[in-house]
Amino acid sequence: MDVSPKKGRFGWLRRIEELDPVRDCHTIHRITAGYEFPWDYQRALEFALFRTYCVPSISELLARTGEFEKRPQKRYDDTALLMSEMLEHGYDSERGRESLRTVNRMHAQYDISNDDMLYVLTTFIYEPIEWIDTYGWRRLHPKERLATFHFYSEVGKRMGIKHIPESYTEFAQFKLDYEERTFRFSEDNRRIGTYTLDLYCSWYPAALTPAVQQGVFALLDDRMAGAFGFPAGSPTVERVAVRALRARARVERFLPKRTQSRATADPSNKTYPGYPVGYSPRDLGTHRSCPVAAT
Repeated sequence: MDVSPKKGRFGWLRRIEELDPVRDCHTIHRITAGYEFPWDYQRALEFALFRTYCVPSISELLARTGEFEKRPQKRYDDTALLMSEMLEHGYDSERGRESLRTVNRMHAQYDISNDDMLYVLTTFIYEPIEWIDTYGWRRLHPKERLATFHFYSEVGKRMGIKHIPESYTEFAQFKLDYEERTFRFSEDNRRIGTYTLDLYCSWYPAALTPAVQQGVFALLDDRMAGAFGFPAGSPTVERVAVRALRARARVERFLPKRTQSRATADPSNKTYPGYPVGYSPRDLGTHRSCPVAAT
């Protein structure tokens, strides 16, 4: 499949318009996440994973493994890279199949409900879409939305997840209904949420920890804050954060289009420096790894 962009800042968008969101779902999604919005996509998935910890059955399992308490950075990096491998190379590529085997091997060690697996899958679809539409340098094309849905539906099938809805809107409604039904406070939510918040703060100088904490609180919706037992975010901090994100988007709108995918190219990766050079998906995770976080 030719993935060369057309000329100009909107060259990738014009290329997407020529593709089919079902047949070419991987190609389209790789353009969206790897070329057009790599920074936004990474930030959105950070909050997507954070969101799953509001479900007590998920956070209880994560707390029981002890991985988020002992090795939060490695758990985060394993999650990001396993999904990025499928994004960059495709779920049916050699590296994509190896990534899926790694994920499935770790999941098989635990009794995880199909609905929890379905819910985690929805966050990989809809959270980045909402983030990019709100903070990205352009809104997503309808084909990008559908391609994301079809891409992760195929990933879900290969993970053995059952009863994946067949339409974009039906799966989105499942997500909303599941959150309404399951989001509630628990001590495990608070514990896993705090470990994750501490991890985010560790990426910045210690002097910025209060600012990072307040920024995260400001970007959480009320339901998430309540499920974690976190304080409500400051409206002033929220306004500042939103303005900063939108200012960044305005600047990026005038930058040249990317000609290399950044799906797996993260020179700042703390656990696997220089990844993917010298590594393969089977090297990620541990024999008894954190299940949902590797989803």
